[in-house]
Amino acid sequence: MPRRPVSLGGGFNLFWAGQTVSTVGDRVTVFVVPTLMIFVLHASALQVGVVAMAQYLGIPLLGPVAGVLVDRWDKRWTMLACDLVRLVAVAVIPLAYWLDRLSTPLLFGCVAVISGATIFFNVGYLVAVPAVVPERHLVRAYSRLEGSGSVSEVAGPSIAAGLYSALGVAALLVDAASYLVSAVCFRAMPPWGERTVATGSVLERLTAGFRLNWADPVLRRVVIAAVTLNCGGPVFVTVLPVLAYRGLGLSVGAFGAAMSVAAVGALAGAVVAPRISERLGTGRTLAWALLLHCLVGLGVLAAPALPAGPVIAVTMGCYGFFMSCINVCSAPTRQSRMSAQNQGVMHAAFRTVTWGVIPLAALAGGLAVTLLTGPLGILDATRAVMAGGTLLAACSFLAAVRIQPLLDAAAGAKAPAAGPGPAPAGRAGRARRPRTG
Repeated sequence: MPRRPVSLGGGFNLFWAGQTVSTVGDRVTVFVVPTLMIFVLHASALQVGVVAMAQYLGIPLLGPVAGVLVDRWDKRWTMLACDLVRLVAVAVIPLAYWLDRLSTPLLFGCVAVISGATIFFNVGYLVAVPAVVPERHLVRAYSRLEGSGSVSEVAGPSIAAGLYSALGVAALLVDAASYLVSAVCFRAMPPWGERTVATGSVLERLTAGFRLNWADPVLRRVVIAAVTLNCGGPVFVTVLPVLAYRGLGLSVGAFGAAMSVAAVGALAGAVVAPRISERLGTGRTLAWALLLHCLVGLGVLAAPALPAGPVIAVTMGCYGFFMSCINVCSAPTRQSRMSAQNQGVMHAAFRTVTWGVIPLAALAGGLAVTLLTGPLGILDATRAVMAGGTLLAACSFLAAVRIQPLLDAAAGAKAPAAGPGPAPAGRAGRARRPRTG
């Protein structure tokens, strides 16, 4: 008989349900905003890049402080408040459109507010899972979150394209409503996430977060790998709608369908990543997923020699598969190296450093396409910029490849002294729950 799925508790199930609904709404906004800019505001590639930059602008500005403050606040109520702030910021966009006030600066401001609230939300998010799930089930929990996120991504673009075709900018109200659902789920959860740090100045806690990430050899390599990935990956993602709509001439519906088909790969990655991790170890799975996630992005170069819709769908399906593997392995690897009282500042510092480069990368992608369109044309300019960003991101493998040996060594140091009896477990088995010394 097949084994029943392991229950992770009612608190996790509420958290999971709220985030699944919220993720569907997020996909609507992520799809609709650049579509509005290109078809309604007739924005340039540079303007698309500027608004994409706003999506991550809060990270370098608020990231360091967010970890310290969230440690001092009740995390469940903080995340609920962040949902309500994001609800209002999303709802402003259709309201501005109906009042004939929609503009690129207004979109920039709304997206920046959403980004700022998301910074605080994400610090709590990464603390929430280990707070409501036992350590031995962390990979399962992240697999389920990643799986539901991938399901949302499968449905999200098609839903977004359909809603946009039927409702126009009013489709963004779906995302606003999804934040309300998420807030209600947080309200219904049993209490968790009370403040964990009551002493130490803000500066001391900020310094501790960066120091903790750099002092640990595993965390240091994860940071370097993530920074490298985020120097090139956002270039690819920012330029993709410009390539699809202007370079390849895809319609909104065709691009939405291609992205929905692509997200099937992300769902498959979330399902199989725990099994791959059990066989190879989380560190080794993370390293190879980083490399393959980047290299498969070069598949977009097959268009327009091959039909554009299928090329984007297949390429992004593989892209999403390996991204899911990265996400499932990264957070448990980092959390296993840090005590509970330092999780908030560790995650905040990690996000600040690794995501802080994303705004510049997104802006650079839009600017590069704008500069190259004159001599190359929009199609070749987008293809060249996306290929360059992909190859740069692939260098993240070089930092990550040494993570698994370090996890193996840490697990071996924790193992009891060997005596007569069975041989010790293999490397992948020892690496499932690494701990710091």
